[in-house]
Amino acid sequence: MNAPVRNIRQLESYIAGQWVRGAGKAVPLLDAATGEPVALIDASGIDLKAALSFGRETGNPALRKMSFHERALMLKALGQALMEAKEEFYALSTATGATRTDSWIDIEGGIGTLLSYASKGRRELPNTRTLVDGDVELLSRDNTFSGQHILTPLEGVAIHINAFNFPCWGMLEKLAPTLLAGMPAIVKPASQTAYLTELMVRRIIDLDILPKGALQLVSGSVGDLLDHVDCQDVVTFTGSAATGRKLKAHPTIVENSVRFTMEADSLNAAILGPDAVAGTEEFDLFVKEVAREMTAKAGQKCTAIRRVIAPRSGVEALIRALDERLAKTPLGNPGEEGIKMGPLASLAQRDEVRARIKDLQGDAEIVAGDPDKPNVTSGDAEAGAFLSPVLLYCDRPDGARAVHDVEAFGPVSTIIPYETAEEAAALARRGKGSLVASVFTNDPKFARDTVHALGPWHGRVMIGNRASAKSSTGHGSPLPVLVHGGPGRAGGGEELGGMRSVKHYMQRTAVQAAPWLLSEITGRWMHGARAKHDTMHPFRKSLAELEIGDQLVTDTRTVTLEDIEHFANFTGDTFYAHMDEKAAKANPFFEGRVAHGYLIVSFAAGLFVDPAPGPVLANYGVDSLRFLTPVNPGDTLQVTLTAKQINPRETESYGEVRWDCTVTNQETQVVAQYDVLTMVAKTWPQQA
Repeated sequence: MNAPVRNIRQLESYIAGQWVRGAGKAVPLLDAATGEPVALIDASGIDLKAALSFGRETGNPALRKMSFHERALMLKALGQALMEAKEEFYALSTATGATRTDSWIDIEGGIGTLLSYASKGRRELPNTRTLVDGDVELLSRDNTFSGQHILTPLEGVAIHINAFNFPCWGMLEKLAPTLLAGMPAIVKPASQTAYLTELMVRRIIDLDILPKGALQLVSGSVGDLLDHVDCQDVVTFTGSAATGRKLKAHPTIVENSVRFTMEADSLNAAILGPDAVAGTEEFDLFVKEVAREMTAKAGQKCTAIRRVIAPRSGVEALIRALDERLAKTPLGNPGEEGIKMGPLASLAQRDEVRARIKDLQGDAEIVAGDPDKPNVTSGDAEAGAFLSPVLLYCDRPDGARAVHDVEAFGPVSTIIPYETAEEAAALARRGKGSLVASVFTNDPKFARDTVHALGPWHGRVMIGNRASAKSSTGHGSPLPVLVHGGPGRAGGGEELGGMRSVKHYMQRTAVQAAPWLLSEITGRWMHGARAKHDTMHPFRKSLAELEIGDQLVTDTRTVTLEDIEHFANFTGDTFYAHMDEKAAKANPFFEGRVAHGYLIVSFAAGLFVDPAPGPVLANYGVDSLRFLTPVNPGDTLQVTLTAKQINPRETESYGEVRWDCTVTNQETQVVAQYDVLTMVAKTWPQQA
């Protein structure tokens, strides 16, 4: 298969709503496999201060006017459109050295992250512009003064400085929570593979889905951009720890206390359990995983396995198995069929990895692969940045330094032997903080003890064994719903993790006020806030008619001993506290036989439910159910039901309503407290 003929053009930056070129001498970017030019890049002379101003003054207000659900739907539309255009991105991705499988992680993995946040945003966030964070804090005995934490979007711009290895995913995994939170972004991709990022940004802009100013692009040097950031901006960085530390110490970032998140290089470890000897399923899974992490993206992954920690008794078998598997991995032009591993991103990157291998050889010996003689089956071995997988072995890890400090950012791993479980964990911790560690074992005690030892030093720990072999996403796959980041050397930051990352772009504020004012501010009713009573049952009101604070105080119902016994026999719940007077009195919580908690909830529903067909379409659960005071035979129950939160769905004819349900007895003591969740029609009768 011949490489496609590419149009060599100068990349442009997208600034203040316009595509612009740099004013300096453009630098050529080369195909990683052939050495042929792919594009030219330069961003000198571009007014990056104006980019920040445009994002703050145009993009930020436009996004803040949208609700979380509107922004989530925007991400969904964007993700779906990009997925339809994916083949254009695949065609260009081969120039980065990525095989089709590598590109899938980058392209469809990135788009999938957009879609994941779109889905989670609609499921987990309210259809509002402000988030309520946590429960109400009562600040007065008479319930006239309370506190509530809220989250609001920052009014600045998020600057995302990304690495070369994932030009699509690296942008989209940060962009998804940023836009969902309501902040615009300026994306600065690493120059070497910026042509793929620029192509995707062009397609995003062409779609006209995002509001103006929501996304800008710098193709080339970051220039003086960081000189103009302020406390409302956010800077995220992915790359080397050395570069990250320099950026983090930028005088303007320090002076203005700008939020800075770093995801840096990481000496991730994979630990083979002592039970996982050669011939076991865990041993075979371990070999497969280590080889995959060494060769996927040619080892150019921040989550790749750098240190292979294995029982000393099993080292020889492990070396043989890895050598055999790595030797079967065809290395060559990633655009050709059958190639499983492509080149590094550039010749400079290959030289860098070779230099780091020499550093590692101070502690370890090469046991598989030759860094100077790549076994290339296609492509140009000289002009292409090819490097065969290299496996090293460090026989004496206690005195070693390089294997715990030097990262060769390529297809390079070092096997390190251990004698005890404690030593295995201690060796992993010598990485000084990592993004991920994996443990391959079928021994629950080894898994438990090792995870507890690794936890403080790692952002993620994956257990691999036969039970999860078919479903596991593997050691090196960051997932939208799980935190991606790590302490210490790994940067000390967090990305992804579902809604956790959205809150990084928002300000948490504690608001203190009278409950009725807090209710107006947050859009959520709370005890002490004003309630509204009228002759219409709140269940007869559609979303168009219902208001926060609409309240129903029900009739009463007395609980009898016959009720309790009937419920026990009908449900089969004959717990002694309901059926045995003497045993119940011996219980420190009760004075005698008591009603079932679920009997109380059932009677409460009977008191507040309106039975006729109406706008309440379904009850889909309760939250925070607590039984606070025992109910004895002869006690009388009453319910106060209040519309607590109204959450219309953007694309549906209904929405969710959260009701505060408080059940009291004849002495006005609260016996049960919970939230009832219902689906309610926007109008009634429903419009066709």
